[in-house]
Amino acid sequence: MSAACVTVSTVSSQGTGRGSIPTAALQLLVVKPVPFVAAKALLVKHHYLHSMPGGTRLAFGVLKDDRLLGALTFGAGPANAYRLVANAAPDDCLTLSRLWLSDELPANSESRVMGIALSALKKHTDFKFIVSYADPSQGHLGTIYQATGWTYTGLSEAMPMFDLGDGRVRHSRSLSHSLGSHSIRYFEEQGLEVKVVPQSRKHRYIYFLDLNCRDQLTVPVYPYPKKEQI
Repeated sequence: MSAACVTVSTVSSQGTGRGSIPTAALQLLVVKPVPFVAAKALLVKHHYLHSMPGGTRLAFGVLKDDRLLGALTFGAGPANAYRLVANAAPDDCLTLSRLWLSDELPANSESRVMGIALSALKKHTDFKFIVSYADPSQGHLGTIYQATGWTYTGLSEAMPMFDLGDGRVRHSRSLSHSLGSHSIRYFEEQGLEVKVVPQSRKHRYIYFLDLNCRDQLTVPVYPYPKKEQI
């Protein structure tokens, strides 16, 4: 599935969204597929992880006055994420892997952009649900997911990341995508010194593109976390 499949909806959905009518400033935002190289340049520079995740399948840009001021990407996440829904297949699920917007954009831009992207995926793809994570160690609760109606399913299992000696941390899937393996023994045989970087458990959210999946969750649903719970 390529981003080209959702081009039409990102234009026709500019007037859609949850809740009240968007302000004039928000209506001027354009969300559309962009080349991976453009999204990568923006995310590597500005996102706190400073990387483009391996397994990215869709990349959207956020433009204002023809300037690229944000990006969000969807792709392969944890290998077993699809098992969060009974009878789902791996291709039924995507992970929202990156989201970054410039402070130059107007208030509530995140909700606006998220709504357009999800509407596009729902209308023009066969994916059934989206998974995303918020990192408490970065002070993130998943406020944007709460504002746009995602389902909260508690804390995920902690998954380590890896540093190949350059100070950048990578998920195992990103290593496999770029280097063909995520085996520490393999990297050591290649002369690479690999450091395992422990990670905290993350808040996990699910958005149902296919509402029939709501009743097939294999994990409990919890109230949204609040600041005092961190």
